[in-house]
Amino acid sequence: MKVLITGSHGQVGHCLVNLLSKRSDIELVAYDRDNLDITDEHHVQTVLADVKPDVIINAAAHTAVDQAETDVELSYAINRDGPLYLAKAATQHSALLLHISTDYVFDGDNDVPYVETDTPNPKGVYGQSKLAGEEAVAANCANYAILRTAWVFGEHGNNFVKTMLRLGKDRPELGIIGDQFGGPTYAGDIAKALVTMMDNFTGSQQSGIYHFSGEPHVSWYQFANAIFDAAGKHDVLESLPAVNEITADQYPLPAPRPANSRLNCEKINETFNIKPSDWQAALKNIKAYC
Repeated sequence: MKVLITGSHGQVGHCLVNLLSKRSDIELVAYDRDNLDITDEHHVQTVLADVKPDVIINAAAHTAVDQAETDVELSYAINRDGPLYLAKAATQHSALLLHISTDYVFDGDNDVPYVETDTPNPKGVYGQSKLAGEEAVAANCANYAILRTAWVFGEHGNNFVKTMLRLGKDRPELGIIGDQFGGPTYAGDIAKALVTMMDNFTGSQQSGIYHFSGEPHVSWYQFANAIFDAAGKHDVLESLPAVNEITADQYPLPAPRPANSRLNCEKINETFNIKPSDWQAALKNIKAYC
């Protein structure tokens, strides 16, 4: 089986390459944005015609949430147009397309975890462009799975865990938002989930949207405390900062964030026997994030 990965240098893409490069039954073709510009339809068509993959895993995205508010054209080019071109190419070559999306497609006003059938209502450009990408994939590809996830972190790339460790090293005190809730999700678990879906996808009847994120659900404040607890246990920091709980209103950002980013992951468990990400276990390897 030939598998093409886009965004191979990103958090999830990096983990996918590590996983699939070890499998003798997989012919892996991994591209970063320098090798495959998914916003260029002709380039996508040319590369896909040459590779002829059985599976495409799109791990490429414009994830700079605040920057997206001003870089609207770039955000839509990567998050909407790129998935559209990949979906068309996947259909042309009868390939399965696995596409990563986000909790930001929701407004966060629910008081319970979101299920796949809840109506999206993104507040910012990032979420709006990602929702447009979902719609493009669903409308142009017969065999596809859209994986919505949230609060991604891992040893590779930039993320909240690395930011906390960096700030905790330099500052004696931090204010962390306590009124936004979600499920931290380990990038390696997202990669494993995608591979499991790929291996067990049986046809278009399984096409659709799936939620996958971590449990237990926590606030950013609670997540930060868990990070520093792990850092203390494994002697990552010489001293731990005081962590103070603040509200989102006290830390305004250009792009709005959902107050509720919790995702219900029952569907992916029932369909593919995939359990939520165990983010607490992933923090036991805290030294690798430094």
